[in-house]
Amino acid sequence: MNAPARAGVAAAFQRELQHLRRDRTDLMLVTVLPLLMLALMAWLFAASVMRDIPIAVVDLDRSAESRLLTRMLDASPGVSVASQPATLAEAQSQLRRLEVFAVVLVPRDATRQALRGSQGTVFAYYNATYLTTGQSAARDIADVIGAWNTRLLTGRIGQQVGPAKLRAPPIAVQSDILYNPARSYEMFLLPLVFPAILSLGLALAVTASLGREVRDGHLREWLGTTPWAAITGKIAPYVALFSLYGALGLLYLALLRGDGIAGSLTLLMLGQPLFYLACAAVALLFVGLTRDMGTSFSAIGLSLGTALAFSGATFPVVDAPLFTRIWNLLLPLTAYVKLQTQQQFVGAAWSVSLWPLATLGLIAAVAGGIGGWRLIAAARAAPAPDPVQARA
Repeated sequence: MNAPARAGVAAAFQRELQHLRRDRTDLMLVTVLPLLMLALMAWLFAASVMRDIPIAVVDLDRSAESRLLTRMLDASPGVSVASQPATLAEAQSQLRRLEVFAVVLVPRDATRQALRGSQGTVFAYYNATYLTTGQSAARDIADVIGAWNTRLLTGRIGQQVGPAKLRAPPIAVQSDILYNPARSYEMFLLPLVFPAILSLGLALAVTASLGREVRDGHLREWLGTTPWAAITGKIAPYVALFSLYGALGLLYLALLRGDGIAGSLTLLMLGQPLFYLACAAVALLFVGLTRDMGTSFSAIGLSLGTALAFSGATFPVVDAPLFTRIWNLLLPLTAYVKLQTQQQFVGAAWSVSLWPLATLGLIAAVAGGIGGWRLIAAARAAPAPDPVQARA
């Protein structure tokens, strides 16, 4: 970079810092508000794992074994027996009122059938409209019933037929949880929510900063003779600031709440400025194409504001419509989430993460290049300021 360009970057950087010092509202929006949002999200998900989900148990068997099952369910940390209605209809009514999220039905003679050598059945119903809560309750119910089954098999049934006649199933399934063994919702959601919030905040801040020059008619004066340097200097404070927030959020999750970093901390730190630079480039693209602050804000909300839903981390994009898959590939958050998962949780080889890093760089270059080119073209097409009016 030559001397005029370096001077242009420094001048634009200082000019933006001066604006933030003058405008306390803009300063609060890029300092206090993001940190408050991160702190709020961290507090909301601090419980980490769902506990004591209310369920109902309908015990039509009324045997010692079925009462044992009820006690085991209530003792489970994941669910809590909130009610024991006499009929399934009453339990379903509680389910519709959202008083419970799952119902366990022990049919009449279920344990007697098991003790006689035939198969008994215990039914579990869960509310799938509250998918996460319902599935968590169903998983804990299945674990408890599995433990109760083993206890029943080795206890009462073993005493009746003799231990020598007990035979395990010929094929057993052993499933192991990888990378989030505690099934923590904090470790699942916060690594997604933190960058989603920060990327949206940065894009809105950059859009306001760039749009302000267009709105106030200062575009030509601001870009001057080194337009690319002026653009770089203007967005640099925001990229640096939000990269710092991203790094702090990452270290909080990995070192204070999680099990450390399985892969490369260097790649994760490199991904911070690349990710936020790509998001700033998207904001530059919308401002350059529309040259209107309000329209650009709307475009940011529709794209980066919904990025979490289209990133593939919460809702799968496998076999999704073509538009969804293309949109998924165009979002900076998609590439960053892959990088973060590979290096923070999975411990992938560094070469695997070069692709998401390159994707972030490509988004920054293409989106920023098109947006900057359109802004520069608009500045050159604008009439030069009248020196007489300027002196007046």
